[in-house]
Amino acid sequence: MHNNPLMNSQKDLLSPESKAFLADGVLRNFIGGRWREAASSQTIDVVDPSCGETLAHLPLSTTQDVDAAVEAASKAFPAWSGLPLTERSAILRRFADELQALLPQLAELEALDVGKAIVNAEGFDIPFGIDCLRYYVDLNITAERDTQLSIPDMKARVHRVPYGVCGFILPWNFPFDLLMWGIVPALAAGNTVVVKPSEVTPLSTLYLCDVAMQAGLPPGVLNVVLGDGKGVGETLARHKGIRRMAFTGSTTVGRAIAHACADNLIPCKLELGGKGAAIVAKDVHVSDAAHDLCAALTLNTGQVCCTATRWLVHETIFDDFVSAAGRQLGNVRIGPSLARDTEMGPLASRQHRKRVSDYLARGIQEGASQLFVEEGNRARDLPDGFYFSPSLLTGDAQNLCWREEIFGPVAYIVKYRTDDEAVSLVNESNYGLANSVWSADTEWAAAIAERLIAGNSWINAHNVFAYGLPYGGVNQSGLGGGVNGPDTYFDYLRNLTIAQP
Repeated sequence: MHNNPLMNSQKDLLSPESKAFLADGVLRNFIGGRWREAASSQTIDVVDPSCGETLAHLPLSTTQDVDAAVEAASKAFPAWSGLPLTERSAILRRFADELQALLPQLAELEALDVGKAIVNAEGFDIPFGIDCLRYYVDLNITAERDTQLSIPDMKARVHRVPYGVCGFILPWNFPFDLLMWGIVPALAAGNTVVVKPSEVTPLSTLYLCDVAMQAGLPPGVLNVVLGDGKGVGETLARHKGIRRMAFTGSTTVGRAIAHACADNLIPCKLELGGKGAAIVAKDVHVSDAAHDLCAALTLNTGQVCCTATRWLVHETIFDDFVSAAGRQLGNVRIGPSLARDTEMGPLASRQHRKRVSDYLARGIQEGASQLFVEEGNRARDLPDGFYFSPSLLTGDAQNLCWREEIFGPVAYIVKYRTDDEAVSLVNESNYGLANSVWSADTEWAAAIAERLIAGNSWINAHNVFAYGLPYGGVNQSGLGGGVNGPDTYFDYLRNLTIAQP
């Protein structure tokens, strides 16, 4: 059990800057370079998942607020897109430097809001999001916006220009990183943006708005509208002033967003769910592979769309692997997000904890067995937050816990005998985001990786990210292009053919 006095409140541990940001407890929209009250007086609570304490009150904005944000972005677009590339890049580079200086505060707010361990927010989430700015600033300077065409008796080229106002609807699991992955290439390319952050985790998104203005981002280039999916998300996706749309979240909502964009005939980028698999060969170092897969499973309390939650382990090492994984999961330190020794915090909301719990119960009802059961449940020993102990299940491959995305620290493990059997089990999923292959024989692993249906195949690692390394999904895991690569930058530029006979 992880005992910690932070369970009643974590606010006292915040820096003065973070405390000041949360001082009045009222969140506002950021539109046209200033903070604005929402048209509606209705609010919902933003809650610290580590202890259930209310952190702030978030307005349920309406169509009127979305209209104002799109209008502000539209007015800002001509001047922003017309800036010389060097000047626009200089502003974004200053933005990165300003964010770097405030990394501790951003990490605090991210950990507090999501429930993720502060050491992860400081060590990866916030630094990696800031690096996104630097990557696309550099690319912005070197990218070719004109392609000359070799056509007889004609001088012709394809010129690339920004779309205009781009809309972004973002999830709650990695609010800072996913915000940056979305808006940064769009801004670098010369577009303006309207963002709807998750109503569950809006804090880091709002905190960076003032930082953007201090860095010189003109008013209206970045706009943030708070609210829920029905009041803001649906309105934004259907808005006729939006020229390009991006959504990160569940496959179900992604379909609705795609329909809305189809009505307006605008391009849409969808980053959706997954049910990642890991094929573990008989020649692995068992304890090392088990350690790494357990670390991937418990990262951000399993709330990672690409993480491996289906483990296919060769029958000859199955028992040893299960034992090693059980020891690893049993040693994970569960606790409040701002505790320095916490390795896994709570789930992000009470509603989501119920969802994960319901999945686990239904899976067991369908015949799954729990391979890893702690002596006592550490999550129950932390009663004030939305904690959930990691779980390891086994059974047949028809169980819903094998087939459906749970989005929590729950893995389902099965035996396999042959390569073909393992590949078939992986590829039967309707998802297609990310899988991994684990083996001492990297040539064999690469050959297996090529056979897996997904946007990403990793070898002897899982959750592998780097700028310049494209990331995206296929099938029910994504549509319309990925993120983090050069192609993402060009996704936010449309082609304009210019020809002279």
